[in-house]
Amino acid sequence: MIENLGHQNSIINQYVSELRHIEIQKDSWRFRKNLERISSLMAYEISKKMEFAPELVCTPLGELDVPVLKSQPVVASILRAGIPMQNGMLSVFDKAENAFVAAYRKYKKEDDFVIRLEYVTCPDLTGKTLILVDPMLATGSSILQVWQELRKYGDPAHTHFVSVLASEEGIMYLKRNIPEENISIWVAAIDQELTVHSYIVPGLGDAGDLAFGSKLQGEI
Repeated sequence: MIENLGHQNSIINQYVSELRHIEIQKDSWRFRKNLERISSLMAYEISKKMEFAPELVCTPLGELDVPVLKSQPVVASILRAGIPMQNGMLSVFDKAENAFVAAYRKYKKEDDFVIRLEYVTCPDLTGKTLILVDPMLATGSSILQVWQELRKYGDPAHTHFVSVLASEEGIMYLKRNIPEENISIWVAAIDQELTVHSYIVPGLGDAGDLAFGSKLQGEI
């Protein structure tokens, strides 16, 4: 299931336009805030697909049944760019458990790279709803490899892949390599092209650098 929230007229589109804007991007705080805002709105949309159950609530004047989440999700992010989106998800799913994965591209040459995973921390995922966030879904290889690694901690009942921007190639890659059942892909926009370095065009650039500052490249 592909949910492209950019097809709807909503405030999400304004936040995405600011993420893309070369001048507004100079404000790192605003860039992080817009990632967080989009993520919280996506969390609200995802909540509509989750299971609820009635819970008896006592008020000062009486009692009534209120539908509440049947179980809490696990929110996972790919460091470092995923941190603002993790915060946005937690502003809605404030009782969620958390997982974190450190992953990066290791270039063999200019247009050839592998995904390296350096660190994973994760609770038991068995039978739970997993929400895996990463701002950019370019080739799809990073988020797929992270998902496969997380499944070592148990098989979720349902997984939501959540990205702000995706490429058509990345979407197709995931559809070819993951089972369609119990998987949803949420995006705020889908762009058509990838550069030779596998960056989305028109995209917005490097989300991690724009959120937290540029990094030195070196051998590890």
